[in-house]
Amino acid sequence: MVSTLDDTKRLSIARKLAEMRSVQDFLITNEKRFITSVSDQKVRERFQSMLEDDQKNLGVLDTAIVQYGVRAEPSETVNQMIQKAEEMMSGSQLSLFEKVFQHEALKHQQVMTGLLIHKAAQKVGADVEAAITPINTVNFENRAHQEQLKGVLEVLGVRELTGQEADQGLWARVQDAVAALSGVAGSVMTQSSDKSDMNLQDVIRMDHQKVNVLFGEIANSDDPRKIEEYFGQLYKDLMVHAEAEEQVVYPAVRPFYGDSDVQELYDEQAQMKTMLDQIKATNPGTQGFKDAVNRLKDIVMDHVRQEESTMFTAIRNNCSSEQSEQLATEFKAAKDRLQQQMSASMK
Repeated sequence: MVSTLDDTKRLSIARKLAEMRSVQDFLITNEKRFITSVSDQKVRERFQSMLEDDQKNLGVLDTAIVQYGVRAEPSETVNQMIQKAEEMMSGSQLSLFEKVFQHEALKHQQVMTGLLIHKAAQKVGADVEAAITPINTVNFENRAHQEQLKGVLEVLGVRELTGQEADQGLWARVQDAVAALSGVAGSVMTQSSDKSDMNLQDVIRMDHQKVNVLFGEIANSDDPRKIEEYFGQLYKDLMVHAEAEEQVVYPAVRPFYGDSDVQELYDEQAQMKTMLDQIKATNPGTQGFKDAVNRLKDIVMDHVRQEESTMFTAIRNNCSSEQSEQLATEFKAAKDRLQQQMSASMK
């Protein structure tokens, strides 16, 4: 039985992703509280903007977790930390300034966790780095929020201590900090696009890119154990991707893409699944294994080219942005279910 890449390092990254998602959810809860408890219109608008970013980024994190394909739960330590923070944030012991101060500290934790995941992925495998690419947007925006919160804290802190307004206005402090940040973000973080959600083509293309990376890692490795592990991840990713497309995507595009073209995609994936099972039964230490993987790659890449050219064009021409984003949501949900079913079957 081919092993998968659910080794210690990859499970550790999966746990950090799960922890990052839990903290992101808690940040959203906090920002909703702040919006209802802050009387200052500018500060309230700033929290509203952060809330909208964080709600979008919660979806981005969900996308990265599904792309990664290794499931884990947050550590008990992080669960306890969030529980204690919830008690403080929902209680009356802390002032508004103190609550926002704790919120900024959580943003810092979120930034460091995101950067840690990014750096660890660079060491563990190129396919991992490809899968978690979406969190770069989350990292950048959390850094920006962290700097903006420092401006909010100046306003709230001076007001709480003196009853007067700070000499430097909120917007000057925020704009100076964000302008400085944008110049030093570097290659680790990338600014987000104007789109609030990924469309179907974005999500499918990310799958294709990760699979292509795995094919490259198999081709470039001479270690039978690593080859077996990389194929284990390739097997899982391709099977889940194919099943999710057959459940969600192909039925949706058939009316405008055409019966014959959709049937061709089904047939290609049936051939791919057969080859995956045949390769799984082959010794990864033999040249025959790599030869079979190369034949599989040819079939998969032909399939990818058809989807990314004619099928994607048909989707763009026949689906609104909202429809494509909804299909992306359904596709990711199907992948999530299938990944969990596959993981359960392997236990």
